[in-house]
Amino acid sequence: MKILILGVNGFIGSNLTNAILRDTDWEVYGMDMGSDKLGSAVEHKRFHFLEGDITINREWISYHIKKCDVCLPLVAIATPATYVSDPLRVFNLDFEENITIVRQCAKYDTRVIFPSTSEVYGMSPDESFDPETSSLVYGPIHKERWIYACAKQLLDRVIFAMGKHEGLAFTLFRPFNWVGPGLDSIHAEKEGSSRVATAFLGQILRGEAISLVDGGAQRRCFTYISDGIDALMRIIANQDGVADGKIFNIGSPENDLSVRELAEKLIAIAATYPEVAERVRQAKLIEVSAGDFYGSGYQDMVKRKPSIVTTSRDLGWQPRIATDEMLSRTVGYYVREFLSRERSVYDHHLRQAASASPTSAR
Repeated sequence: MKILILGVNGFIGSNLTNAILRDTDWEVYGMDMGSDKLGSAVEHKRFHFLEGDITINREWISYHIKKCDVCLPLVAIATPATYVSDPLRVFNLDFEENITIVRQCAKYDTRVIFPSTSEVYGMSPDESFDPETSSLVYGPIHKERWIYACAKQLLDRVIFAMGKHEGLAFTLFRPFNWVGPGLDSIHAEKEGSSRVATAFLGQILRGEAISLVDGGAQRRCFTYISDGIDALMRIIANQDGVADGKIFNIGSPENDLSVRELAEKLIAIAATYPEVAERVRQAKLIEVSAGDFYGSGYQDMVKRKPSIVTTSRDLGWQPRIATDEMLSRTVGYYVREFLSRERSVYDHHLRQAASASPTSAR
């Protein structure tokens, strides 16, 4: 197979690319605005990369959609702070640019595997969210936070309709809080600039206060990236057409934590690393209101637990990585990355100081 991945350098795209190159004989064509997360994949003979932008390099995208068997359009803004601060930018990229790509997949009979989101369920009252039966419940229009979920839901509905009425080959997948190495940068100090696990880790490793929005009572089911990629690989392989026209939740119902519990566990694990333990001890949990943290356009959901009955039945998939192992692997990666960056900055300052010192006379 020939696989086109747009947003190939993102968290999902980079991990998926490495899994494909490691475990299959498939070809990968990828585009993104950088390649720093791809590692040695950029040199692989079955990986073909273009540094580009989906809003600009339209001819390249069109050509490769026509050329490839499967397209995964993974480009999206997925940080809640941006949903409130710049909702039109979220809609323009997450919906308008992606619907153009989906239409080209339909035109060239290319199968599309589209990343929906767990957020489409919104404030559904169900104990666990089922892709076939759960209602999709959002807040009022002035709560701009919901523009991301609405954009994704509308794409879900358009893709489903194109499949039912026009023969588009598709699968929709809904990730539930995938985490792991490479999720986001922990070096952006601005609050809300990354997703919750990496935002907390950055604050912990800098010894800063950790903001718990509305006390951190919201519950999420976190999924380790290797489990998510395992499910995604099964969707792409599509043995006997098991994924055709389906919607799959991909999450770990057992890894159910409140945001406060997540913060406490991350602090406890990071404190076991002697190199950062003193700084970690300075990290404090503080409670802030959603309005103060995100602005008046924010609204949250209390829980977000997936039903994975159809995912397990159709794909033969189960998540394997439990909470403690998931968080230990993630913290370990970011502690090492944090220390490596600190050493690099220190060495840079030493070199600058050495070059600035006057040469002694002879």
